[in-house]
Amino acid sequence: MHYYFVTMNSEYANEIAYDWKYEGIYSFYDMTADEEDLRDFLNEENWDGYFAVLNDKSELVGYYSYYFENEIMWIGFGLKPELTGKRYGCEFVNAGINFGTNKFDYKKSYIMLAVATFNKRAIQAYEKIGFKSVEKYMQNTNGSEFEFIKMKKDIKKSTT
Repeated sequence: MHYYFVTMNSEYANEIAYDWKYEGIYSFYDMTADEEDLRDFLNEENWDGYFAVLNDKSELVGYYSYYFENEIMWIGFGLKPELTGKRYGCEFVNAGINFGTNKFDYKKSYIMLAVATFNKRAIQAYEKIGFKSVEKYMQNTNGSEFEFIKMKKDIKKSTT
C-alpha cells in the first residue's frame, strides 16, 4: 500500500475522532475514550504536527502526529480500525518515520514513541522494525492509570 500524507483538516479529524472504533482491549485507542485527548486532537491550533494518511484511492487510512521533546522526535499514529491486525503496521510505521524525518528535516540519530504495555501486537511490530524498550512508566489517561513503554529506534542519517 502507498501512503500519502496530507495536512490534517476538520473532516479527517472528525472521522478519526468519532467514526473510528476499535475492538476489545483496543477500544482504549478510541479518541472518545479520553475527553482531554479528544479536545486536543480536534483543536486546529495543535495540527502543526498532525497529518492525515491517505491510500491510492484518497481514502483516509490513518493519521500521524509528530512532536519534539528536547529536540528528539516523538511519533504518534493510528491506523483505521478495519486495517489493524492485517500486517500493515511495520509498513505504516516506516512510512510515517520516513515522512516525518524528511518533512521536519530531522537530523538526530533516533526517534521515540510510547505504547501501552498491553498492546503486545503493536510492540511486536515495533520491535520487528528496530524499536527497543527504554523504560516503563505509568500514565493517567482514559479515566485511569495505565502502564506504557517508551521505545527508541535508531535511524540512519542520510549522507546526501
